[in-house]
Amino acid sequence: MSYLSKICKPIDRPIICTITGDAGTGKTTLAATFPNPIFIRAEDGLQAIKQDDRPDAFPLLSDAEEIWKQLAALINEENDYKTVVIDSVTQLETMFADYVVSTDPKKPRTLAQAVGGYGAGQVAVAAMHGRVRKAAQMLNELGKHVVFIAHSDVSTIEPPDDDPYTRYDLRLHKKSMTHYVDNVDLVAYLKLETFTMGDGDKKRAIYSGNRIVTCYSSAAQVSKNRYGINEDIKVDIGVNPFIDYIKSLNN
Repeated sequence: MSYLSKICKPIDRPIICTITGDAGTGKTTLAATFPNPIFIRAEDGLQAIKQDDRPDAFPLLSDAEEIWKQLAALINEENDYKTVVIDSVTQLETMFADYVVSTDPKKPRTLAQAVGGYGAGQVAVAAMHGRVRKAAQMLNELGKHVVFIAHSDVSTIEPPDDDPYTRYDLRLHKKSMTHYVDNVDLVAYLKLETFTMGDGDKKRAIYSGNRIVTCYSSAAQVSKNRYGINEDIKVDIGVNPFIDYIKSLNN
């Protein structure tokens, strides 16, 4: 049989995405609008959702090793969950760093000294994030959506051919961040819709009462998508803002 006979048009599959934004913008609430979700919790963001509306969740992670057991259960044991949410990969970064330091037989004091130093500790942390991303791929192949939640932070970008500028990044080391930006279908930056009022030094930000999500490429924040979305989307409580853009969310 010719190898060319294997050629076909790829079909739509469940989404793997990252939701990021400042504290209190509703990242966990947004993630809960994905189809029939189960939460893996490195932090307890579900308290923001009313008790009657809260999705199912594993117990809070007690340490870094616990996440592998929870992911393995979802991969290997039959279940009806359609979405796996990891809340948050930012807190996982802290857990992974603690694990790398605590399991180093030389008993280093900091991550910078771990695994022999010279950045090897951070490489080990990034490798653990890589395991999470690999598990996400396995879940996706089982027909599940995967949502990573990450806190945002401001960083300075220094392009070689232009002036430096600031943007909102994921609050992760750059070696870890690549797993949740480069090889995902969508990175959504969730923010409060604000307007500035006043003149000169007396300008102040006014919150409109709305939340919006940006998932197209922009210099202001890390954001992207593979679905042709090129505009900000208003976010209504309890409604998934991507439902009209991503076919797999309707299956």
